[in-house]
Amino acid sequence: MKRPPQGLTAIFAAPMAIGLLSAVALVAALTGDGWRDVLSWAGLAVPVLTVAWAMKARRS
Repeated sequence: MKRPPQGLTAIFAAPMAIGLLSAVALVAALTGDGWRDVLSWAGLAVPVLTVAWAMKARRS
């Protein structure tokens, strides 16, 4: 079954969001402690969890 063509925004929205979240998390990790540590751990876990989800979905 063919999918309709998608625009660049639809194709790159999720990778851009993940990249932006990772950049914010890295800056938070470098600039402070406390709640910024929590933000950095959560933000940097998103790409790892996304890859794990994609690998699991690909195997199924």
